Amino acid sequence: MLWRISMGWPAVYLHPRYFPALPLSTPPIIGPEALPALAERLRIAPPSRLFVLADANTARDCYPRLAAYLPAHELLTIAAGEEHKTLATCTEVWHWLTQHEADRHALLVCLGGGVVTDLGGFCAATYKRGLRCIGVPTTLLAQVDAAVGGKTGVDFQGFKNHIGVFQEPEAVFMEPAFLSTLPAGELRSGYAEVIKHALIADAAAFADLRGLAVAAVPDWTPIIRHSVAIKGQIVAQDPHESGPRKLLNFGHTVGHALESYLLAQPGRAVRHGEAVAAGLVCESWLAAQRGLLSAAELTQVREVVAAAFEPLGFAENEIGEIAAYARHDKKNQGDVIKCTLLQGIGHGIFDQAVTVADIEDSLRAYLTK
Repeated sequence: MLWRISMGWPAVYLHPRYFPALPLSTPPIIGPEALPALAERLRIAPPSRLFVLADANTARDCYPRLAAYLPAHELLTIAAGEEHKTLATCTEVWHWLTQHEADRHALLVCLGGGVVTDLGGFCAATYKRGLRCIGVPTTLLAQVDAAVGGKTGVDFQGFKNHIGVFQEPEAVFMEPAFLSTLPAGELRSGYAEVIKHALIADAAAFADLRGLAVAAVPDWTPIIRHSVAIKGQIVAQDPHESGPRKLLNFGHTVGHALESYLLAQPGRAVRHGEAVAAGLVCESWLAAQRGLLSAAELTQVREVVAAAFEPLGFAENEIGEIAAYARHDKKNQGDVIKCTLLQGIGHGIFDQAVTVADIEDSLRAYLTK
């Protein structure tokens, strides 16, 4: 089967096993061959020392499977959760590497979801000005999105990924079997990025999602390959997000605002994908208001999101505070909030100027539908 990718440029047809040129030493390896391939890579190019970074969940659920493929190494387990994606946790990692006298020829393997791959990649990129790093993403969100593309970083003063660098890992190894360790909510969280990729680049794939039941997917491997192929093509054209890579931020201007606001409210933190799913609806609504998306297409977006996600809970009187977070979005230019919108399903457009008032209106529309 061939996947069609169209982003305003000539259509490209990709076989699911094909990956376009990525700024990686090797393309991602996806499937049951991933961990054996990692072992072979370590045999061929052994590091001076090997270190594994995991969180409390992946240390328990995934590390035993990974460890069987690794030579002698050190393991650091950090606390799990977005609230620990901070410079304080980075200090813990840097201190651990320093204590164990890691040199620049050592290798850090990041075993986890987006928090671990983002934070671990950032720590590796900044430790002694650069440490070898490999990603072993264990969540659907990390496998379809976070672990590919070279964005690393941490949250700062309540703002998502406020501190970070672009730094590709040396390689990425994706074992879909790790997804069986995830709770249902975590699996749905990653599914939001699958929806996003289809909306910005592949209308036919989005049509296929309309009947998909997340809990009933028997094998995520083809879906992972498809999302990685879309993201890989975009990142290869624009590694540092000066142009087309901004397409990948669809749903994230509003989504990050919601996530940041709710994370700051005790007991109300939501998963990244849950916030992005709401952002997909809000930003699709903005596109419809500008005549870029038809009412029927907006309904389709709402239906696909609603089939997998419960509505986020926030009140009318919180909308102003939520929208204000968008002033700090990384795509902004000066006082102008730059957003990615849809120009029809399967075609994203970036650098669309929106106001805080626009975002407030989209959040009100989300509450009333």
